[in-house]
Amino acid sequence: MKLKSVLIWCTWLLVALGLAGYLGAQMFTEEQKPDFLIGESSHGHYQIELQCVACHESPFGGPEVLQNACTSCHAEELKASHDSHPKSKFTDPRNADRLAVIDARQCIACHVEHNPEITHPMGVSLPEDFCFHCHQDIAEDRPSHQGMEFNTCASSGCHNYHDNRALYEEFLVDNAQGHWLHDDYQTINRDLKAYLQATGNVPEDKPQVKTQMNDAELSAMTDWTHSKHYESNIACVNCHGSEDNWLDKPPMQQCQNCHQQEFDGFTSGKHGMRLAVGMTPMTPAMSRTSNSTLSFHEANSNTPLTCNTCHNPHIVDVKQAAVNSCLSCHSDQHSESFLDSPHGQLWQAYENGQIADTEAVSCASCHMPRITVNEMGIDRVLVQHNQNAVLRPNEKMIRPVCMSCHSLAFSIDALADKTLIKNNFTGKPAKHIESIDMSLERVK
Repeated sequence: MKLKSVLIWCTWLLVALGLAGYLGAQMFTEEQKPDFLIGESSHGHYQIELQCVACHESPFGGPEVLQNACTSCHAEELKASHDSHPKSKFTDPRNADRLAVIDARQCIACHVEHNPEITHPMGVSLPEDFCFHCHQDIAEDRPSHQGMEFNTCASSGCHNYHDNRALYEEFLVDNAQGHWLHDDYQTINRDLKAYLQATGNVPEDKPQVKTQMNDAELSAMTDWTHSKHYESNIACVNCHGSEDNWLDKPPMQQCQNCHQQEFDGFTSGKHGMRLAVGMTPMTPAMSRTSNSTLSFHEANSNTPLTCNTCHNPHIVDVKQAAVNSCLSCHSDQHSESFLDSPHGQLWQAYENGQIADTEAVSCASCHMPRITVNEMGIDRVLVQHNQNAVLRPNEKMIRPVCMSCHSLAFSIDALADKTLIKNNFTGKPAKHIESIDMSLERVK
């Protein structure tokens, strides 16, 4: 009997040690913690859900730890937005009654992770009619809203909780007039050489090249001599290191040395966010497609997404990166419809030499628009590599993207038409959003 008890205890001990070893191995393996997840993460965070410390910086911290993680990762976006519901609105004593209903001083008040059954678009975990709590008397001030359901505030092309810049009433009124298509196009003017000289990243006027090369390296050098890197005196050794310490495949940090703004944008967006928290690069196969419209070409499904995935550094072909690189991975209806769409036809006319580059529209024109930054006293027009900046909610695209060519009214209607989005804006919107009409009525 005594021996039996010992055997039972030994069995339980072995099971406990085995379980501890199994869970311990997950705990100390950066990307393998599936048994520690308490529920599926939201669409915006699933890529980094197995890197727990990305959000849970301290195992003993409270809500303030999660709040710090939110504001750290989304710092640039929060800084750029004109927040309609800042924290100060909820710490104001005059709004104490509202605070009692929705304590929105912290992000997790509205965005609770690992609760897929209550999570709506944009990671919102409150009921979709949460606007009711503070705006239940809206119809008294705005009769045009009489009878509208509160769960349509954010889904009818009207309101965004954090930033309503594209739909402020004054902006709607000021831009009420205008044909649906403007004769106005963005241009790109990258004075890369001047910037690199100002930062000291171009050591010589004459590029240094490797003296002993194989056939592949000779071919790459030939491509390089026709590239922007060559024009800017960026030589082999600037990326590959010295001939005595040659790097056949330079890491992304080599790109970062000269392209910090682009690198920061890339690692903030969906393509590179895993790299920002020390994980392996994203691949299309890792994308969560079961609950979305995304789909990808199988041939490239396991391609790691880095700078060189879209850019060949020896050629620096922005035409390749602006369309072909996108379509080599994305095979959803929106992407597949691009070349046959009005936008795609403009792009093909540009490739055929029929129109100037300033009149062309590419995938990058809308999803990675040009932004102006000042570095070392030099104004540079760069590509915004963080596609999240204009992706969700899609009304973010109105000012920096759509209105470069289209009127405000057309932009609002087009972005609210899901069918039009799927066919890549082939045709005109089937439904009219009345935001501008309501604003004009109020200022009469």
